[in-house]
Amino acid sequence: MSMQHMDILYMDTLDTPIGTLVLAADAEGLRHIEFPSNRHPVDRAGWVPGAEGMAAEILAMTSRQLSEYFDGTRRDFDLPLAPRGTEFQLRVWNALATIPFGATWSYGALARAIDKPDAMRAVGAANGRNPLPIVLPCHRVIGADGSLTGFGGGLPIKEALLRLEGALPAGGSGDLFG
Repeated sequence: MSMQHMDILYMDTLDTPIGTLVLAADAEGLRHIEFPSNRHPVDRAGWVPGAEGMAAEILAMTSRQLSEYFDGTRRDFDLPLAPRGTEFQLRVWNALATIPFGATWSYGALARAIDKPDAMRAVGAANGRNPLPIVLPCHRVIGADGSLTGFGGGLPIKEALLRLEGALPAGGSGDLFG
């Protein structure tokens, strides 16, 4: 799959406890979830507000499921996903979907999960380019020493998501859920 695919993507926004997320989809599936501040900004050429047909249904499902996640009533997502990336990136992103709610993996564990135990740096880079954070839970990948290493949406958001899931104790600077 090409990373430079020029589709029309329909976008919507969702207000959440971590800020306003931008969602983008087409009839094939959900393509992007963007945080208020992204380390790797996405080129939004071809993105149009509002949606129709299947893209509108996918965006509505995504908004509902993300709202349920932030309300604490959803642990798993059931959405048609259509991320675009290299074959390696897609393998990493698919592996993210297997990390259980409330659990964390090291980058080494993620590398082993895709049978590339020596590719921790490449796995980390692919993890950082995940276009569907939260749904493909890249926030659940931490340093081998337990440190909350880099995150595309910023460490306070990563910490808040892990607290929401019970992977970190409540309270602290990253407790955006009050």
